[in-house]
Amino acid sequence: MENSEQIFVESSESQCGRWNPNSILGGVFSILALCFLYYVVPTHIELPYHMQHPLLSPQFLPQLAGWMVLVLSLLLMIDGLLKPPKREAADEYRRGVPVLRQVLMLVAGILYAVFFEQLGAIGSGVLATALLFLASGLRSVWVYALVIVFPVVVTLLFIHVLNVPLPAGTLWESLSLI
Repeated sequence: MENSEQIFVESSESQCGRWNPNSILGGVFSILALCFLYYVVPTHIELPYHMQHPLLSPQFLPQLAGWMVLVLSLLLMIDGLLKPPKREAADEYRRGVPVLRQVLMLVAGILYAVFFEQLGAIGSGVLATALLFLASGLRSVWVYALVIVFPVVVTLLFIHVLNVPLPAGTLWESLSLI
């Protein structure tokens, strides 16, 4: 019969414990969502004085996204506390992703944010989408046509359907002045 110390060691090795990645990420995203909802949205998104319907408010979509992130992050945190993931499963997920893929995904997000004003929504979207497709290992030439289609369609939806002005890009504006 196994002694209690050996059982404790085996159970602690197979479980991540109460402070597992799901609980930690859920807690961090909950705090970030609360900061977004109660500081960023009210202080940085102004409401027009003649607002007739709250669903037409410029704050509606950011608030909806913030509440969705808050609810999902709380669910992730609670799920991690109630059912901690097995240590082997967590290690397998991390072990299976190549470092180059992780770096390309980070670089895509950083380039999108840094060049959003210079290249505009479409230009930075094309650049980020191309890097994300490279990171995913897609090899078909036809799939890479979507690198242009996705950012153009999303930008046009934001501009013409949702009436959200997006930058055309200072690079393109300076070329059109010449």
